[in-house]
Amino acid sequence: MRARQCAAVVSLSLALVACTGMTRFDPPPPPPEDNSLGAGDVFGVRVFNEADLSQDYRVSPDGTIDFPYLGRIAVQGLEPPVIADRIREQLRERQILRDPQVSVFVREISSRRIDVIGQVARSGTLNFTPNMTIVQAIAGAGGFTPLANRDRVLLIRTYRGQRRTFVVPVQGIVEGRFSNVTLAPGDVVSVSENPI
Repeated sequence: MRARQCAAVVSLSLALVACTGMTRFDPPPPPPEDNSLGAGDVFGVRVFNEADLSQDYRVSPDGTIDFPYLGRIAVQGLEPPVIADRIREQLRERQILRDPQVSVFVREISSRRIDVIGQVARSGTLNFTPNMTIVQAIAGAGGFTPLANRDRVLLIRTYRGQRRTFVVPVQGIVEGRFSNVTLAPGDVVSVSENPI
């Protein structure tokens, strides 16, 4: 009797796997790298041995920061090393410091966002954080609703101007059967309703 029950459970499990297509998962290609900063982002500037120049800055809506002795500096669309070079050059050119050592560290990225929609507790927009995963995004949206199709979550991503859609088995990721998926700014995570 027990052998028949086990066989029935195995058959049912195999049937469920076949229906949901969860035997294999090819993750989407890695997101394009983009570390540029935009309006609302916060970064720290550290100028070696210059405490009054070392502080955190929030990029204003016009894409600039107000830096001591230098005034407005355009930083929108620039990556941290480029911002550090720009500040270093201006400090040297204006003869404020002879050989400044400048470092820039990203503190908070709010210009880049992720949308999580559909069968989650709180559909909406989340601030993107580096190395954010699809599981973290769904958790940030309050998790799945009871009606969510957890193994067929759509990830919509733009590559070189073209939108592509990937089916992600999030439940399989949570259970450790598949690798997690790293998100990119601008991604849309769409959780559909479980078919009845």
